[in-house]
Amino acid sequence: MRFVGKKALVTGAAGGIGRAIVEVLRKVGAEVATTDRAGNDFDGDLMEARFCDDLSVRVAECLSGLELLINNAGIITRGKITEASDEDLTRPLAVNVEAPFRLCRAAIPIMADAGAGAIVNTASCWGVHSGPDHPIYIMSKAAVASLTQCLGRDHAHQNIRVNAVCPNEVNTPMIRSGFELCGFDPDAAISELNASVPLGRIAEPEDIADVVAFLPRMRRAICAARCLRSTVGNL
Repeated sequence: MRFVGKKALVTGAAGGIGRAIVEVLRKVGAEVATTDRAGNDFDGDLMEARFCDDLSVRVAECLSGLELLINNAGIITRGKITEASDEDLTRPLAVNVEAPFRLCRAAIPIMADAGAGAIVNTASCWGVHSGPDHPIYIMSKAAVASLTQCLGRDHAHQNIRVNAVCPNEVNTPMIRSGFELCGFDPDAAISELNASVPLGRIAEPEDIADVVAFLPRMRRAICAARCLRSTVGNL
């Protein structure tokens, strides 16, 4: 029970990866507050600046502390830039970039006052190495990866570790809905992806959740940084 007594906030907690993160953190003893547009402990819209600005403080007051922030909420906009509307741009930037920025800005002083803390952001492998026909999503996740690196450097002296997980394909409702929108059978498409991976399958949400739970306990170590190529930050 490595997280007994630790207070955590997880955004996007009702999604595939988010639900798995909440489960693993609670399993190892953390007290977890959740938020998601589908409704959780703290209902609200991450596109609203006021909600994001207040959320970390509200959670800290409710749980009597906040030592772990998981910025997991995210949305995806598919398609070429020439096909994108203003709304296609606005929503991912608000949820994927501005919300983590605001939540981190509010949470870091709380963690600093407590003497330590950890933040884990969900970025994407495409935020580090871009893929085709998702320019808005890729831009937003690249921003998350860069923000993570900056914050990890800026707040290490306060004993606040900031890292990001950068998954490739994960077997979630989000990827399945994408296949459906493109006219593919989700099960068949997942099977094809599985066949392209040396391990024989793409990641499951629990795989990502295990890494998220590992990072807050990890001390700065060059060897770990080299091994965990799916993370960026200040291990």
